[in-house]
Amino acid sequence: MSTTIAPTESSTRSGVRPKLTLEPVLIVEDKAELRAMLQKALERAGYSVESAADGSEGIEKVRSRRYLVVLTDLKLPGASGIEVLRAVHQADPTVPVVIMTAYGSIEEAVTAMKEGAFDFIQKPIDLDHLKLLIERAARQQELLRENILLREEYSARYGFPRIVGEHPLMQELSGQVQRLAATDTTVLLLGESGTGKELFARAIHHLSARREHPFVALNCAAIPEGLVETELFGHERGAFTGAGARKIGKLEMAHRGTIFLDEIAELPLGMQAKLLRVLEERRFERVGGTVPIEINVRILAATNKDLQAAVAAKQFREDLYFRIAAVPLLVPPLRERGDDVLLLAEHFLEKFRREFRKPRLKLSAAARERLLGYPWPGNVRELQNTIERAAILALGDEISPEDLQLPAPRPSPTELPAGMLPAEFNWEGSLEEVTGRAVAHLERYLIERTLRECRWNKTRAAEKLGVSYKTLLAKIRAHGLES
Repeated sequence: MSTTIAPTESSTRSGVRPKLTLEPVLIVEDKAELRAMLQKALERAGYSVESAADGSEGIEKVRSRRYLVVLTDLKLPGASGIEVLRAVHQADPTVPVVIMTAYGSIEEAVTAMKEGAFDFIQKPIDLDHLKLLIERAARQQELLRENILLREEYSARYGFPRIVGEHPLMQELSGQVQRLAATDTTVLLLGESGTGKELFARAIHHLSARREHPFVALNCAAIPEGLVETELFGHERGAFTGAGARKIGKLEMAHRGTIFLDEIAELPLGMQAKLLRVLEERRFERVGGTVPIEINVRILAATNKDLQAAVAAKQFREDLYFRIAAVPLLVPPLRERGDDVLLLAEHFLEKFRREFRKPRLKLSAAARERLLGYPWPGNVRELQNTIERAAILALGDEISPEDLQLPAPRPSPTELPAGMLPAEFNWEGSLEEVTGRAVAHLERYLIERTLRECRWNKTRAAEKLGVSYKTLLAKIRAHGLES
């Protein structure tokens, strides 16, 4: 928390000098008499004060240390007050800047306000008004720094919202996300469908300096090819038949914030070229427009495809791939996250307890074992749907394995001889039912292989299989092998 203490109005009026601040006020003013008068007035009010005689010196000072408030003239030799303002914001965005302006320069002062100045004050300077402005500015800075510290503490303690996981893979990923959030680089999120790539994109945005600005998500696979351009860039009125009004595109909506391009591998090649140009130039034109639109936006992308293979197959532009894949992040599938399955299941169950008014509903021990043993091809999305369905179907206070309605577990490839059973083999049912299906499959496989080896000579095949010719004919018909 900031240790800066600003003087209060009551203390200055009563003549009691407030406690000196640990950070000084910086005055940037080229007129020596005015600079000395302002410095003396603020020091009497209890502030520590430093001064600079021109804009260049002021910029040098703000780059070398932190200030409580910067008070700068608008018109200065060396560098303008606007340039000083920009330098302050680059050095420390929490430092407020108060602009001094002469009569008749209100328009320039308004420009400074748009650039992020805290306030402006007209010359000749009213010292009481100035002291009030400095006090307000100092309070704002303290609040801003407290807010940043609280966010840092929140991020350190809780990571980011709504992401559940304690597996080392997730801890490592969380750390990477928090480090990347502090930068403005493009990030490519990789992972299977349903792993939560958009959740991590939102976490990056939430923890970044762009958090107060929009997060705009666009699923590139969900938009018809002919509409992708207008969705991204927008269009002008009359750009095409049916364009009765101007439409703002997703990129423009995300100005100063973040745009998340999900399933970016599905972008048509022509749109990939236009997106690359936006990444390089930070400007674009609406469909049917001629005026370039400048944007300040961070781009996050995601895909469940192998983009390198797509590049090799000429389905994805190599130059765009290298621009978006500067920092790839792999979101692990749920089957590799161990006990996180149970943490997520409890997280979803808590939500559905409230939604379905079943406050005592819980997972049975057998259901928990079933959750841990299932490979989750649909990842977190499939788990959420499974828990929702089970919460609805459960008759008592416990969710049983049957309530989960998960497909029967399949043996791993190492548990069966190669080619013994097809990947789509149905493992549901009783021992007798599953065994019957397995025997039928193996019988068909053995008969067909033997017939091929005997060049479809049924007499030789029957002898080799150790069955009668009549029995073999019956089984050939039963298994549909007549042809």
